[in-house]
Amino acid sequence: MNLAEIPWDKVLEVLGFSVGLLYLWWEYHADSRLWFASIVMPTISMWIYFHKGIYADFAINIYYFFIAVYGYIVWTRSNRRDGSAAKDKKNQLPITDIPRRQLLSCVSIFLLLWGALYCVLEYLTDSTIPLADAFTTALSIVAMWMLARKYLQQWLAWIAVDAVCVALYAYKGIYLYAVLYSIYTIIAFIGYRNWRRIMHSGTSTRN
Repeated sequence: MNLAEIPWDKVLEVLGFSVGLLYLWWEYHADSRLWFASIVMPTISMWIYFHKGIYADFAINIYYFFIAVYGYIVWTRSNRRDGSAAKDKKNQLPITDIPRRQLLSCVSIFLLLWGALYCVLEYLTDSTIPLADAFTTALSIVAMWMLARKYLQQWLAWIAVDAVCVALYAYKGIYLYAVLYSIYTIIAFIGYRNWRRIMHSGTSTRN
């Protein structure tokens, strides 16, 4: 078999699935290494989503790449005034509840993005799933920012995203990703409880 005969879409799907499981493990433990997986996954996913016609998810992976860099910096930088890098885990960003003002802003931004993305997908592309694609993309944008700020409620946003993605990817025939997002949905429930326990136990900086 030469290179041209290799089913690259399936190879990348398996690779993305594997990296996604590693990402889940690190996210569950509030481990800053999850951001390294967050850099690899968009690179793989962009190719898959583009060829499957899931255009909004293709575009959002560009954002994922840059927010991963931002998230790693925020999670690991020192809280000291000099802004130098944290040299011990006590100085790393703790898990907290999202402030009410931030929550209202996130909801507003999500609704605006959902509407705007739906219009783009419906009228400017050949997408067959504009409503669901726009929903998962808009909420993912907000959820990734919440994750970068280490807010506990980011898990609740991911539960909604992951549940919709299971149906979306199954419909599009990306079955490994449908399985992966089924696992994501379950882990999101468990992850929320674990982060809440870590937050209340005062060990939210543990990596």
